[in-house]
Amino acid sequence: MAKKNNPAQPYAAPQFLVDLLEAKSPTGHEFAAQAVVDQYIKPVAASYSKDAIGNRIAVHNPKGDPSVLFAGHIDEIALIISYIDDKGFLYFEFLGGHDLIIPSGRRVSILTKNGPVLGITGKRAVHLMSPEDRKKVPERHEMWLDIGVTSRAEAEEIVRIGDPAVYNVGFEMLRGSVAVARAFDDKGGCYIVMEAFRRLTQVKKLAAKVISVATTQEEIGTRGAQVAAQGQNPTVSITVDVCHATDHPDADNRKFGRNTLSGGPVIARGPNINPLVFDRLVEGAEKLKIPYQIEAAPRPTGTDARAIQMANGGVACGLLSLPLRYMHTPGEIVDLAVVEQCVQLLVGFTESLKPGENFHW
Repeated sequence: MAKKNNPAQPYAAPQFLVDLLEAKSPTGHEFAAQAVVDQYIKPVAASYSKDAIGNRIAVHNPKGDPSVLFAGHIDEIALIISYIDDKGFLYFEFLGGHDLIIPSGRRVSILTKNGPVLGITGKRAVHLMSPEDRKKVPERHEMWLDIGVTSRAEAEEIVRIGDPAVYNVGFEMLRGSVAVARAFDDKGGCYIVMEAFRRLTQVKKLAAKVISVATTQEEIGTRGAQVAAQGQNPTVSITVDVCHATDHPDADNRKFGRNTLSGGPVIARGPNINPLVFDRLVEGAEKLKIPYQIEAAPRPTGTDARAIQMANGGVACGLLSLPLRYMHTPGEIVDLAVVEQCVQLLVGFTESLKPGENFHW
């Protein structure tokens, strides 16, 4: 078990989850998170494979029917070095969606062929700005990375164009079961699908074939999920990702709905979701006495479910979300008690599957 917070309110996070959160895995460069999944899941899987896009695919009960695919992505938003100026300052593009007010003044780890290199995202200090300048949000090209060198030649001995970088912050418990980390989106979801897989390998009577996939490149278009779904051709799939906890200031529930951080797993409902799968998830939560929340999804979701639903002849999809505050920032907050509830709900859903069930409607 991992580090604890205030001894008066002890809550130990699962080490598997902490290892995933500490792994630096920019989209398209997921090596560190892949290694964590390999360590924890390969030993318990009936078969375990990787593919050309970097997915990790674990299978249990390979002769089961129906087949259920769990998907949780292991990539995270990041920066990618795009230009080095004559004085050795590095400029970058964004990998995934970034709020321009976030990057400035951050420590980052640049992932080079010789290991991580520390860099600082620079911008002009407030003292050197006019009153008008202070009101502006800098554009991406007005920010840079400083690695403490004095020339392009010196910088090029250390980094290369195309090296990715992630914010250099890690996991900590905040209070009680609430924790903060750089990339709960979606290391939390990856942990949930893989931990559910581990527990299902201990279930003696199981109708379903279970396929659990740590998907890559979700942040730039659900690319790993598309490849996995086409290759595995499941009957039914549950994607686990994060959604916005809207119980903080400046989150208008009329615009964004109401999901609370500790209110339980969020079950999506809408055209991206098979209605029979939605009903089964709700029934499972009620049977297990797990509190749950419902989120309206009026269009293809911004998750792996959007790609999986359309694979081959179509897949019966569900979407289970972990409510999260401050998405796509270095300080994402979740309640680890809800993480555990999501694991239990996935296990219960899979145990409920009957031989040959297909969720056609």
